[in-house]
Amino acid sequence: MTRVASLYYIDELTQEKIARSLSLSRAKVGRLLKKAREEGIVEINVSQHPNLNIQLENALVERFGLQRALIAIDHQDPDAQRVAVARLVAGYLSHNLRDHMVVAVGMGRNTAAISDYVFNPLPHTCIFVSAIGGLSGAGELINPDHICRRLAERFGGQNEILYVPAYVKDSLTRDSFLNHETIRQTLDRARRAELAIVGIGDINDNSNAVRMGWLSAQEMTQLRDLGAIGDILGYFFDINGEPTKNDIQGRVVGLSEENLRQTPTVIAIASEINKSLSILGALRTGIINILATSANNAHAVLTLDSETQNVL
Repeated sequence: MTRVASLYYIDELTQEKIARSLSLSRAKVGRLLKKAREEGIVEINVSQHPNLNIQLENALVERFGLQRALIAIDHQDPDAQRVAVARLVAGYLSHNLRDHMVVAVGMGRNTAAISDYVFNPLPHTCIFVSAIGGLSGAGELINPDHICRRLAERFGGQNEILYVPAYVKDSLTRDSFLNHETIRQTLDRARRAELAIVGIGDINDNSNAVRMGWLSAQEMTQLRDLGAIGDILGYFFDINGEPTKNDIQGRVVGLSEENLRQTPTVIAIASEINKSLSILGALRTGIINILATSANNAHAVLTLDSETQNVL
């Protein structure tokens, strides 16, 4: 498979020439090429042209004072949309990670998808550190510990895990965890990160937070009543990007809003089409430096920003 794939993709020989040179049938060569893709010997990555969505990117950068906006083409299928956004973030990391860089990592499906689309990266001695604790009901794939390990594997770096729940019952329990030496050391390293990768959550009864049992539907209702429209690492904000006063904030074991503000580059990811209002609030917090989302969301956010200026 490797020999056939090399001749076809690198040497650019036709399948007929490969078949003759290796004494194989043309059909056999075709089957080997297909199997090589299925088994990961061949990874095909189609990069987006830099001029695509450039006007949207520039509009977001100018409107919200961002370093960059990574805008993926629109897909009707939610999974395909998540992949498109994840590919852009993976490409950004491949070109911008540096040796000895510390990267703080959040949770969620969008963040988790990034490592699957890192292709042929240069190895970096980066350290990927959990920015928030884990969630037992979430499953392994979207927890920060798993995401850190996968990113470290893909980029040839190291990972450091925050072995603690993301949400605890009250602020006293949270403070007790924060005072634990190992937890404090890990969070101290995360606070020194040069780059953070986080997701943007919404405030719906069918959100991951409710379905996984992290927060109750009643708590979500209370957050909406307080004006919350989204969160980043458990930091809840309203349409103006201002924090909403709630006791849930005091139950989160992870980086704080102030910690994120002090991080030089914060990449926020949201691929879902129903998150445009949450994205707008997140952008107005001033925490985000780079937004990764879809073209549809970018259009919606710019329109909503114009329509809700009187709310500010």
